[in-house]
Amino acid sequence: MHTDFTVSGRIIDLHQQEIYEGTVHVTNGQISKIVREVTESQKYILPGFIDAHVHVESSMLVPCEFARLAVVHGTVTTVSDPHEIGNVLGIKGVEYMIENGNKVPFKFYFGAPSCVPATPFETAGAEITAADIEKLFQRKEIKYLAEMMNWPGVLNRDASVMEKIELAKKYGKTVDGHAPGLRGEQALLYASAGISTDHECFTAEEALDKLAAGMKILIREGSAAKNFEALIPLLADYPDDIMFCSDDKHPDNLVEGHINLLVKRALAKGHGLFHVLKAACKNPIDHFKLDVGLLQQNDPADFIVVDNLDDFNILKTYINGELVAAQGRTNIPFTPSEKINNFNTAPKAPEQFAIAADKATQIRVIETFDGQLITKEQWATPKIENGFIVSDTAQDVLKLTVVNRYENAEPAVAFIKNVGLKRGAIASSVGHDSHNIIAVGADDESIAKAVNLIIGAKGGVAAVDGTVEQLLPLPVAGIMSAEDGYKVANAYSAIDKMSKDMGSTLASPFMTLSFMALLVIPSLKLSDKGLFNGDVFQFVSVAEAR
Repeated sequence: MHTDFTVSGRIIDLHQQEIYEGTVHVTNGQISKIVREVTESQKYILPGFIDAHVHVESSMLVPCEFARLAVVHGTVTTVSDPHEIGNVLGIKGVEYMIENGNKVPFKFYFGAPSCVPATPFETAGAEITAADIEKLFQRKEIKYLAEMMNWPGVLNRDASVMEKIELAKKYGKTVDGHAPGLRGEQALLYASAGISTDHECFTAEEALDKLAAGMKILIREGSAAKNFEALIPLLADYPDDIMFCSDDKHPDNLVEGHINLLVKRALAKGHGLFHVLKAACKNPIDHFKLDVGLLQQNDPADFIVVDNLDDFNILKTYINGELVAAQGRTNIPFTPSEKINNFNTAPKAPEQFAIAADKATQIRVIETFDGQLITKEQWATPKIENGFIVSDTAQDVLKLTVVNRYENAEPAVAFIKNVGLKRGAIASSVGHDSHNIIAVGADDESIAKAVNLIIGAKGGVAAVDGTVEQLLPLPVAGIMSAEDGYKVANAYSAIDKMSKDMGSTLASPFMTLSFMALLVIPSLKLSDKGLFNGDVFQFVSVAEAR
């Protein structure tokens, strides 16, 4: 039920790029008129914020719970790629996200996942075909073809890849990109296929090449990948071509803030208000053709009220004229959600994670970097005990495993550096993109315990430190909770703290862990089928005699 009302203050008009005193009149969820007049209010009224690329599933919350937390920070809309649940449950999972999001007053716009499974080098739970994509394009909530991660297929003009892109063109849908590291002629070739955005740039130089190719650049600042500092200088010269996104944001970080934090940081760096708000509010609407208001007459009443332009505290958030958050509290009630899943594997024994030393003199090691998705390949001298290669906590070279969660199979095992654990193990069934179980630990027994906690719960994140165990169950597709978002955030914070107490030096250990199975990001990653080199797209050995 809509209530007619007015809001007065200093109105920020992004179309005219001016600030003036006035009153916004809302009728039946729409802005009926805006009157310029002197008001007593010193507060500012402006369009709501938009996350231009996010996987809602990475918050470990179902969409209706994500919305409850996000509106507190002035977010009114997300451009969401549901390929995480798509990899688990196919088109059924995408439809689940749409229907769940429709339960609450929040503007979720989804993409049709373009790469499910992401690669043929891992085991996913489902496939989304071109026919599925065409079916999804019939839905009003599907605004674009979601990130085209198969950049080799685009460069080589693979027939199945191009079929999906052509479908997007046929239905007038934007094609979202994913092209880490592509520069120069390769960036041009990728963009020329019809791909218009990229959120994977980690240097300004790479972003400039993609801007030159005609692409929009999404500045990403998530729980693991943080590219804001490297890319924000581009906003000054390319205000119409920049958007803000989180990509992946864990629940504790979502409680702390969302796109509003990027707005504050950009303003603190001296960027002009209208440039910043274009990136945060206007550019995603224009690019993805979203049905979201921009504080103009006859627009949907989607706007926020803030106290001042320095602290940028969000006082109120309105969506379609409904007050969805006020004074730091959500007004969206908790909504029960259905639980759907795809999880079928048996418990594992510690000896299944053992690697025989044989004649190995060197091992390949995944070198991970805090705040980045990219990794490097390193070589290390293995620590050998009783004829087996084991974790070497002194050198911070730990055993990493990916366990197929869709069927019984032997675990894939490799080694990783820079996680920092001194004892125990952590595990998660949030493992991009196929969401098999991924774990890292100081010994095989701890790894097996952590993995089996996940298997027993049919999804979750777990930490094991001797006899101490913590588990956050994720029964929705093995990647999300259906519980109250704030409770989930608190539970996640506790398990995150435990992983750091065990020695992890990573800012977000579980988020970083989840990306160690993401084969489409170079250089070295691990799938349930083995150690994979993303630079050459082929499997490589873990241990060699060198």
